Amino acid sequence: MKYVFVFLEIFSWEGGIQSYVKDILQAYAKIVTQTRNNPQNYLDPARVLLLRDSPGCDNPFEGNPALKFYYLKTLPPWVGRLKLAIALLLQLLFRRPQRVFCGHINLAPLVRNFCKILRISYTVLTYGKEVWEPLPPRYRQALQDADSIWTISRYSRDLACAANDLDPQKFELLPCAIDGKRFIPGEKPPELLDRYGLRGARVLMTVARLWSGDIYKGVDVTIRALPAIAQQFPDVKYLAIGRGDDQRRLAKMAQDLGVSDRVVFAGFVPTEELPDHYRVADAYIMPSREGFGIVYMEAMASGIPVLSGNDDGSAEPLQDGKLGWRVPYRDPDAVARACIEILQGGDRRCDGTWLRQETLTAFGTDAFTRRMQQLLGVSR
Repeated sequence: MKYVFVFLEIFSWEGGIQSYVKDILQAYAKIVTQTRNNPQNYLDPARVLLLRDSPGCDNPFEGNPALKFYYLKTLPPWVGRLKLAIALLLQLLFRRPQRVFCGHINLAPLVRNFCKILRISYTVLTYGKEVWEPLPPRYRQALQDADSIWTISRYSRDLACAANDLDPQKFELLPCAIDGKRFIPGEKPPELLDRYGLRGARVLMTVARLWSGDIYKGVDVTIRALPAIAQQFPDVKYLAIGRGDDQRRLAKMAQDLGVSDRVVFAGFVPTEELPDHYRVADAYIMPSREGFGIVYMEAMASGIPVLSGNDDGSAEPLQDGKLGWRVPYRDPDAVARACIEILQGGDRRCDGTWLRQETLTAFGTDAFTRRMQQLLGVSR
């Protein structure tokens, strides 16, 4: 079976989409290895076309025999787009793949036009808010004509369908994955407690962009909940990890509420340092509206109880409230009550060992690979 993947970029930018795509490629490579001795289900090495990545980028899959990469970044950008179109057309004409996987809605019209002419199936991979609003006609048509659409959650599927008149039956769910070897429980790192002044504190934590355009992340709601939480737990502090232009407003809010001494803005934290930062927390708090919310899984895999909004894609990682607290995402009183419950303990959702086991069973990399096998129609 031959497949072609087409992406904007994977390795020159960090973000949720890029992380998700890396999980897809890693799972594909595993499946190729597993099916190597099964001629009925053998997967040919996939061709991966990358519009905005350059040779020499930090690609952990470089040299993997299951994946062959084509780096097409060229200046001016229109030349790169032309190179992508030519490379894709050549792949379709000479390799005749069973399916093309389009990794972003911005590439979908190009993929749709070539595949429809050559009668090749194509699947559009969607992640979140890029398809939650009404799209221009040619992008909407590309989704409507796709043989299937993969997305990360029921919430993301339902918003995309409502906004763009899509058939829910075309959607397949491929939730995000969590690497249980990276995010593991452990003692609070003393050096981080000292860095942020958190010794002896009960720590609530959020990892989010602090941009004025992303206030839906709920950092401001958590700050407004702090006075009520502090009445029950005078030692509570709130560690906000992330950077952005909204930090000044948030700091002013904390000062006006009299909790500035309880709010610590950590700024940007490199990806490799995040696992240690989760272990600082007693609870992960993000009353947000997410397409999925991989940060909740990172926390739960680290044995940390979580709070999310109750009207978004976090229903998937929290398993509709089985694994965590889900509250109205702009309601500081509801956030405060839930935080107090979490810090009091006693609820099974505070059992870090159980949380980790349930999370990895449903969303670990092995579960992700098995789901991809199902979607590709491959048996081991």
